[in-house]
Amino acid sequence: MSIAHRVRVKSVELRCDHFNRVQNTTLDWQRADGRWQELHRETADHGDGAAILLYDPRRRTVVLLRQFRYACFLNGHDDLLVEVPAGLLDHASPEDCIRAEAEQEVGFRVRQPRRVFDAFMSPGSLTERVHGFVAEYDVSDRIAAGGGLEHEGEDIEVLELPIDEALAMVADGRVRDAKTIMLLQHAALHLLPRT
Repeated sequence: MSIAHRVRVKSVELRCDHFNRVQNTTLDWQRADGRWQELHRETADHGDGAAILLYDPRRRTVVLLRQFRYACFLNGHDDLLVEVPAGLLDHASPEDCIRAEAEQEVGFRVRQPRRVFDAFMSPGSLTERVHGFVAEYDVSDRIAAGGGLEHEGEDIEVLELPIDEALAMVADGRVRDAKTIMLLQHAALHLLPRT
């Protein structure tokens, strides 16, 4: 159902155009009762992304990574963040993006990725939509050490964990990244359920 007829953009002010494009927008929104209301919104756009959870159904393991995230540190997370491999699309398809990110960040070749969702991660102010994928892997798919790209500031530790340990890390707060939690929950429900 389109809502375009209920939105009238009045003005857009570009505040920043570096890694994120930050805009202040004044718009009119037609409420459910038919009245128009003026709204002021700040949005940040750095493009859409893709993320992948690699899982081994025979060994019941998953591949995660640990890296520094300044925004999380700034918000009181005094530790490295545990995540799935992910990255911005940068004009690539979501599937091409996750293949490249898996090789760069954790050193695994992705054979048959399967899309399981696309989701807005913080729709109150971020335009970003993340495409979530899963793919089986085995030890023969390890083609490099991983670690990320130094020129992009990446300094990544690769983690291969039993799914039960990864889920315990969600429960006790060691995993706090939304896309990672979503993909691990998908795996627990559909790919690696407890027997």
